[in-house]
Amino acid sequence: MKSAKFSSFWSRAILYLLMSIGGLFVLFPFFWMVLVALKPDSEVFALNLKLIHPLWKNFLDILHDPSYPFGRFFINSLLVATVGAGLTTLICAFGGYAFAKKNFYGKEALFWALMATMMIPGMMFLVPQFALVTRFHWINTYQGMIVPHLANVFGLFLMRQYMETIPDSLLEAARIDGASELQIFWRIIMPLSITIVTMLFLLSFLFHWSNFLWQLVVNTPESDKLTLPIGLALFKGQYTAEYAKMMAAACFSIIPIAVIFLFAQKFFIEGLTAGAVKE
Repeated sequence: MKSAKFSSFWSRAILYLLMSIGGLFVLFPFFWMVLVALKPDSEVFALNLKLIHPLWKNFLDILHDPSYPFGRFFINSLLVATVGAGLTTLICAFGGYAFAKKNFYGKEALFWALMATMMIPGMMFLVPQFALVTRFHWINTYQGMIVPHLANVFGLFLMRQYMETIPDSLLEAARIDGASELQIFWRIIMPLSITIVTMLFLLSFLFHWSNFLWQLVVNTPESDKLTLPIGLALFKGQYTAEYAKMMAAACFSIIPIAVIFLFAQKFFIEGLTAGAVKE
């Protein structure tokens, strides 16, 4: 008995040690980002981990420099990420409900055909999407950044798998009471799927917030719709780079993501295993 307890103790101790080491590896890039943001450019590449004279001027310059409209970049990113994540989640929820609870001809074939598109590299869609955006005259617009990425096959898969676990008896009871399909969706399906809905919103928000390549493609340098990922790249020129200010701006850019995950981590963790078991 004592041997079993002793073995269990050391197993937990080793597990916690490995998790702590892993946590340090994860946190170190953030620590280094803040450290560089508090240094002058002349000390950016110094390997010392001590701050002799913390330089808060980099953060103030980001907020007040008229040549660098950080506020506009931030608002554009927030708008694109919020609207894009919301619409993506809604579309995937409707699609997941249709594939999980409706019967129509070719349902399984269509679903697996959509799943097969996940094997196609996303870069292959870049040129066709740009051609469509250009034809619709959506260059330098919010819709040009948002609409081409609203379809999310992985999100559709998550929604379908989770909604299949919702008992059909609940839906039948609602239909007997006279509820329409739209009422069933909003009043039964969505409240019961809040965990997976929140998780998909978080993942979609993170994708739109950090989507550098597409936002660079559909915006010209003089556009007033530039977002934070592009704004961060502006600190790097052809021959020089202002790494201290870049890291200061990066510190501001992670705040929305950190806040969202802080308040929604419960739903995110539950969503990782949601729909794994079908009853």
